Amino acid sequence: MTTAQHKIGSGYDATSTADDVLHGVDLSGRLAIVTGGYSGIGLETTRALTRTGAHVVVPARRTGSAREALDGIAGVEMDELDLGDLDSVRGFAERFLASGRTVDFVIDSAGIMACPETRVGPGWEAQFATNHLGHFALVNRLWPALAPGGGRVVSVSSGGHHMSGIRWDDVQWDRGYDKWQAYGQAKTANALFAVHLDSLSKDSGVRAFAVHPGVIITPLLRHVAEEEKREFGWLDEDGNLRNPEFFKSPPQGAATQVWAATSPQLADLGGLYLEDCDVAEPAPADGEMRGVQDWAIDPEQAARLWELSAELTGVNAFAA
Repeated sequence: MTTAQHKIGSGYDATSTADDVLHGVDLSGRLAIVTGGYSGIGLETTRALTRTGAHVVVPARRTGSAREALDGIAGVEMDELDLGDLDSVRGFAERFLASGRTVDFVIDSAGIMACPETRVGPGWEAQFATNHLGHFALVNRLWPALAPGGGRVVSVSSGGHHMSGIRWDDVQWDRGYDKWQAYGQAKTANALFAVHLDSLSKDSGVRAFAVHPGVIITPLLRHVAEEEKREFGWLDEDGNLRNPEFFKSPPQGAATQVWAATSPQLADLGGLYLEDCDVAEPAPADGEMRGVQDWAIDPEQAARLWELSAELTGVNAFAA
């Protein structure tokens, strides 16, 4: 498969922060919607965008926690949204569309990771439903408000996509459950979503990207036990980080998604998987979780997932 997945020499790297990539950028008059924008790298994304003049709408499931986290940040508004509930997704989108505003950046930063088997909606596996289907429905419903000729959608994937492609014969994990492979499938879905969305939206001037933010210690890890962190080599027996350089800080973790949303270096590109504030290379053959796997950027699988997602959610802004 030929691919445009090659570094462009952005000048940034894994140590760059969200403020670094926004240095000298003026986002006054621009509006961003950042799901999960009140916790972890989502909160750092909100802070960085508002510091450059953007207005940020933060949809939140835990509204009390969101109000507390966002208190004192100018240029932010909050609304209620549960990505695992399609009625909630519709409600948020309808309220936003009723405001008559245009959205310049949608950053799908919210997610859950390696949770115990959980079912939402009509019995959907929670990681696939929340991380992918909820965002799929949200972006499709917001499509009338996306700024033509410059809007961007950023789908926050993960290096976790290396753990699993789409399990076409059992997407909802009805036959057994593995929390890490389920997470991997959901992150592959996030990447494939950007691939097909970009193919559908680029003629309108709206581009889409998927990003791997890096490994960051945030509340996303709430379901990962200390024992597992030691097994992964993240922590030593005393509970200290074994290799601090392996982890990014939250401002560094927010950098790639902020760069994806705003950088003029990406003006003529789309449908790509990004990491460390650059376009990612194809995954190496040595098995290391670097770069992007073919199954996460395959246009045929992306189109197939789009059709499945539209069927499941009943939403497709691009239906004939």
